[in-house]
Amino acid sequence: MTHDPHRQSIVFGTQSEALLGFSRAVRVGSHIHVSGTTASPPSEPDDWTPADEARAVADRIIGLLAQAGAEPVDVVRTRIYVTDMAIFPDVAQVHGDVFGAAAPATTVVQVLALADPRLRIEIEAEAYVPMDGHERGRNRGSDIS
Repeated sequence: MTHDPHRQSIVFGTQSEALLGFSRAVRVGSHIHVSGTTASPPSEPDDWTPADEARAVADRIIGLLAQAGAEPVDVVRTRIYVTDMAIFPDVAQVHGDVFGAAAPATTVVQVLALADPRLRIEIEAEAYVPMDGHERGRNRGSDIS
């Protein structure tokens, strides 16, 4: 395997990363791809609201973006997976709070289950940060008529 100096892989060093062969996030040039991200279940899951879980997922994504040199305003696409659409209003509120300034293209899908059955929310994100730093965060507005 050759090393690409323009590729940055971000890993936590977990067994699942090694087993599956994946990175939590990958930056190649101006493009950043954040893998499907979940929260770590709390020890008392009965007290964990969908908003709490969504915020924990968003915080992890924000941390991964930062490690790759990006911010939430740089996000251009998200994919949201929920196990129950009844929790989507809470997830949507957190998503809007975190990514609303970027107004990314977004897909929402209900799935039967996630890898950990205690989890209800998984989010993927893609960001774009120009290598020269210009036009950063200019994701608002439209040129489409």
